[in-house]
Amino acid sequence: MRMTRLAIVCAIALGAPATADAFCGFYVAGSNKDMFNDATQVVLMRKGTRTVLSMQNNYKGPPEAFAMVIPVPVVLQEADVKTLTKDVFVHVEQMGAPRLVEYWEQDPCGSNDYEKSESRKMARASGVAAAPQADAKPKDYGVTIEAKFTVGEYQILILSAKDSTGLEGWLTAEKYQVPKGAAPLLRPYVEQGMKFFVAKVDPQKVKFVNDANGTPRAALSPLRFHYDSEEFALPIRLGLANSSGTQDLIVNILAPGKRYEVTNYKNVMIPTNIDVAPSMKDKFGAFYTALFDRTIEKNPGAVITEYAWQATTCDPCPGPALDYGEFQTLGADVLEGPQKQPTMYRNADFVLTRLHARYGKSISDDLRFKEAQPIVGGREHLESNGKIEEGWQPSSVNNFQGRYAIRHRWTGPIACSDPVRDRWGGPPPEVSSRPGFEPTGVKPAVDIALAPRGGIDLPKVVRRDVPELDLKAVAATIATPTPTTPTGTTPPEPTKTFTPRDTSKKGCGCDAGAEPGAFALLGLFGLGWVTRRRRR
Repeated sequence: MRMTRLAIVCAIALGAPATADAFCGFYVAGSNKDMFNDATQVVLMRKGTRTVLSMQNNYKGPPEAFAMVIPVPVVLQEADVKTLTKDVFVHVEQMGAPRLVEYWEQDPCGSNDYEKSESRKMARASGVAAAPQADAKPKDYGVTIEAKFTVGEYQILILSAKDSTGLEGWLTAEKYQVPKGAAPLLRPYVEQGMKFFVAKVDPQKVKFVNDANGTPRAALSPLRFHYDSEEFALPIRLGLANSSGTQDLIVNILAPGKRYEVTNYKNVMIPTNIDVAPSMKDKFGAFYTALFDRTIEKNPGAVITEYAWQATTCDPCPGPALDYGEFQTLGADVLEGPQKQPTMYRNADFVLTRLHARYGKSISDDLRFKEAQPIVGGREHLESNGKIEEGWQPSSVNNFQGRYAIRHRWTGPIACSDPVRDRWGGPPPEVSSRPGFEPTGVKPAVDIALAPRGGIDLPKVVRRDVPELDLKAVAATIATPTPTTPTGTTPPEPTKTFTPRDTSKKGCGCDAGAEPGAFALLGLFGLGWVTRRRRR
């Protein structure tokens, strides 16, 4: 099975049915050579009826012109489309990814002021072309060119069609290698009156570079466009034309004050706060894909929530949180519509939701989204029983993440009568001073598209049972060593635990943030998405 990162843009790579990657529209190549997309990221913003869609595409294949075809609800004009830089897409993906942390138990006889020092320190730690042919006759196929303009290296066409067969015929007449079976998949979008955004690329304006495998790859300028629409759904069926099996789609939604889930499929939260074996430090991507596979096995057809958190805070953070400038880049400057001035959104306004779906050719409907109640989970918070929280629960704020930990018990002497166990923080000096020592920090699973599958035996690497997955841990939870008593002293009293911190705090769990605002979000797409897709 081969896994690749794909997009919400809905494109189908053409000419290589066995390996082409699908998303919500499709690629139409200007040659008969193989071409496919393996890394597309999309961010959508939404408020009222306004949607702003930003996408970045990388493709491998021949340097002939190719085009992306994306269904959109309205005719876009030149002022609605612009190009962006790429950094923001990497950042959005990093912030929502499942993360691995590494903790060391603090000296049981040390200061009990853990909540005011170590937890805050760890919370802030960082891991770290040519235009279409002028003599084409769209009327023969019922296809109309509604708009035509150039943005950067893209020649943009906005098409409308009377029927899907005519649209397929028009693309074929324009010398594009359209996959067999595209017309039935185009039909529902044509019947809905959708338009088709065609972004054709002139390879003479694109710089090709070789990747690590020596394969020519073009990193195109990201595109952003906005429109108004009442529907809030992700059109994924069009991307099935070249699908040869199961595909994975990661959807990141940025929305003012709200998290999202789907209305037409089962919603499941990823199991979180699971301690894992130290060997997973270098195999975290493989571990997470195994955990996700098990979750889907137990919940066929479900859409998995992997992250829901205020976008400008995090705990622990894999890097700096998203900021106002990035929100503006992704569309906050036009989110209010043409009649209003840009809104200076407060830091706490945006919530980042990451959803992960897996589907095959039998899928019968697009993904349709709704606002959902805030949830918390996956934090270094203690419950009333003195144990770190497991799973998720409803709350007034969104603080949920897929978080996994490697923990090292205290192995030094315990020379006090009142030791306090289970206080976790950074490595002690005797560990951090070892030659070659490299702490994990906060490691996001941004490499899951390329992670190997099938090599992780989950029961042997998890350190607790995961009942929601019927998973029984082979290795027991990290044992608490028997305290050592210095000669001539009184034996220590039974182990005690420290009082949990106030979990009612908002934001990152250490520094409170404002509670998200309450903007209603409805529409064709979610507010911010970054997507990846895998095929086998």
